[in-house]
Amino acid sequence: MSVLDRFRLEGRRALVTGGARGLGRTMSQALAEVGAEVAVASRTLEDCRAAAQEISRATGKRCAAFAVDLNRSEEIARLVAEVEGGFGTVDILVNNAGINIRGPAEEIDEADWDTVVDTNLKAPFLLARALGPGMCSRGWGRVINLGSILSVVALAGRGPYVSSKAGLVGLTRVLALEWAGRGVTVNAICPGPFATDMNRQLLSDPVRYKAFIEKIPMGRWGELDDIAGAAVFLASDASAFVTGTALFVDGGWTAQ
Repeated sequence: MSVLDRFRLEGRRALVTGGARGLGRTMSQALAEVGAEVAVASRTLEDCRAAAQEISRATGKRCAAFAVDLNRSEEIARLVAEVEGGFGTVDILVNNAGINIRGPAEEIDEADWDTVVDTNLKAPFLLARALGPGMCSRGWGRVINLGSILSVVALAGRGPYVSSKAGLVGLTRVLALEWAGRGVTVNAICPGPFATDMNRQLLSDPVRYKAFIEKIPMGRWGELDDIAGAAVFLASDASAFVTGTALFVDGGWTAQ
């Protein structure tokens, strides 16, 4: 097998949450381009269907759309049943969906905290718990959690988000240890600032945008395609001996 063959994903099926747009959409297409069949899940079924159709047309791979509210555990159970019952067993889980509610600690109410932590940390745990044992029993699987540079550094006004993303890297390490030796790897991708919908308010503010650029040694925000290679690597046999780690795709921010 050549080194390029080790990146191929023919015969594998992936589930990508938040896969209808932004980084999730880019990773979904990247996985399909190297051979995987992809289930795209997000809150809005119409958006998922559009993304799945576009990916399928572009790659020739089977893609399917699923709606889910990741704040509700019963919805997560339903998603897993629908995907594995109708689409097929999941080999690659990409826990990409995430939200951010900004504000100083004294202004963040309990509901805001719960919404962010439930989406960014609890939902990835529940999905991994539901799908990981099957991967272990089949002897092959990949779990990729989307952390952040804020998994390891902090910014004021990001209490729920920073806490959830730091916790997600911790969860990544725990699951990696629990499933090591059973053919299943668990890793995190930690992006820096990317031009996504979540960061739209920063992109539209010249002062804040410039402040972020000054923290990035490469001098620019991430483009969506910058995430694709990391996702394919961690989803493939090319990363078979990589588990429990966080891959920072941040233009050098955390190297300082």
